[in-house]
Amino acid sequence: MASISRSSVLTVAVIAVLLAALPGAIWRIIQTGNPYLFTHDFFADLFARLSGPGRMRFVLQPTVAIILGARGGVKDARAGLPPFIRAVVLHGVHRSGLLRHMFASIRDLVAIAILADVVSQYLIFREIHPGAALLLGPVLITIPYALSRTFTNRIVRRWINQIPATPSS
Repeated sequence: MASISRSSVLTVAVIAVLLAALPGAIWRIIQTGNPYLFTHDFFADLFARLSGPGRMRFVLQPTVAIILGARGGVKDARAGLPPFIRAVVLHGVHRSGLLRHMFASIRDLVAIAILADVVSQYLIFREIHPGAALLLGPVLITIPYALSRTFTNRIVRRWINQIPATPSS
């Protein structure tokens, strides 16, 4: 019997929770005509999330993403790759490899962020909006990750270029 990885368990948990919440979300849309995402309610609820249960995730998750991004930025700089955001946007040669590495690095963190958002929604509002969890969880991770990876790459590359080469005898 093959062992089940932690990533697989998290992925299945996220999918199961979102699928379980989907019928209620669809029913609310049918009843109210309010799709929730990017509406007044959505933006008002963002502020409620900052003060309700689970508010520490707004500090912890981006912090972990920044640390993972910095680690990736150091590796990129040592490999001579351009800064992450520029490489993803402008350098098609590096894009797929960098995106693959990013998703591998933050996959578990994104899954945890989505689950944490679902739990906090339930604790604060007593209802779950799956679309909001799918949007907010990954945004809390990917933006700090990408910025950290980009800036760390730039800093490390400058630092590497300032180190004088040692003369060989």
